[in-house]
Amino acid sequence: MKVLVIGGGAREHALCRSLSLDPDVTAVHCAPGNAGIGEIAELHPVDALDGDAVARLAARLEVGLVVVGPEAPLVAGVADAVRTAGIPCFGPSREAAELEGSKAFAKDVMAAAGVPTARSYVCTNAQEIDAALDAFGPPYVVKDDGLAAGKGVVVTSDLTEARDHAIACGGAVVIEEYLDGPEVSLFAITDGETVLPLTPAQDFKRALDGDEGPNTGGMGAYSPLPWADPKLVDEVMTTVLQPTVDEMRRRGTPFSGLLYAGLAITSRGVRVIEFNARFGDPETQVVLARLRTPLAGVLLHAAKGTLVDEPPLRWHDEAAVTVVIASHNYPDTPRTGDPIEGLDEVAAQDAPHAYVLHAGTKQNGDAVVSAGGRVLSVTATGKDLSEARERAYRAVARIRLDGSQHRTDIARAVAEG
Repeated sequence: MKVLVIGGGAREHALCRSLSLDPDVTAVHCAPGNAGIGEIAELHPVDALDGDAVARLAARLEVGLVVVGPEAPLVAGVADAVRTAGIPCFGPSREAAELEGSKAFAKDVMAAAGVPTARSYVCTNAQEIDAALDAFGPPYVVKDDGLAAGKGVVVTSDLTEARDHAIACGGAVVIEEYLDGPEVSLFAITDGETVLPLTPAQDFKRALDGDEGPNTGGMGAYSPLPWADPKLVDEVMTTVLQPTVDEMRRRGTPFSGLLYAGLAITSRGVRVIEFNARFGDPETQVVLARLRTPLAGVLLHAAKGTLVDEPPLRWHDEAAVTVVIASHNYPDTPRTGDPIEGLDEVAAQDAPHAYVLHAGTKQNGDAVVSAGGRVLSVTATGKDLSEARERAYRAVARIRLDGSQHRTDIARAVAEG
């Protein structure tokens, strides 16, 4: 089978890497891709938001499966266009992707499905915003209703900052109660009926060590979670994932693809923070690093509605850690165009236990240069989180990118026990 992956970040690099290692995959294509993906997949220029263009490319390449990585193409209906062309596609329809495209819609679905989540108000003007902020009190949680590339949430005890963000969102904004406790990311592959959970992961959203600094798209992640309740996945399947998939099907908008549940393990039990309609970044990097089951067949079963035939997923016992290297001044106005050195050294000295997944990079002649805020995800595996972490940071130290930044504490607390 030939596979086409849509997107150009580290998540797509992780997907392409796993697909390239699948013995059933004869060729991996990616559009538009990046410098690192180009080493394992054939790259094609395409407007990822143009469903007809993506469908034409998939037909020309005669692929047996299209995998849509980012959220924006899903919300734009790219998966619909591919399926209309008669090509299996892993990714929800435009209507189903509203689970991520609209926080208000997701809250409505959760209420109908009885899914535990934070109490919230959907506000559309300053008076409603003030009333909601007053009702909940600090710390304030303010979310853009629409897509915000993982950076649309403000959590602050500063009333002025919370109000300013809510006003700046324009249109609808969701204000909700603060959820205490650690956060967990749990992915599930679904065909609209059957739900197949993946292994939990935890990511780090703040830019700086100690969870300080501004919110980002994610600065690192690790898996497994030795501190989590062994029954967590079963509980989330029963109370969150299956009810949500069932409710979406009941509404006539079945959700087929990757359902991502961002969870808070609160003093009152598990609560959903948010849903995403695609693989999360950087959690995908560590989850796929641990997956033993070949990926392509699972995604194809989901795309074709035959996931019930798929046995439970198999996992490596090893732990995985990924550390994001970001460009100068990320997440504000990141600098791009800087040359990246040391990639060959990692490949020569750290493989196969550590490797680099490209996020914001591009080829500039013989050089690889930065082309985004999050530039690289350095991923490593080991017998435990301590060894995986040590290998990841050893590889990070070989990378040279002027002005770059990375957190030094990814998985440190849990690795040190």
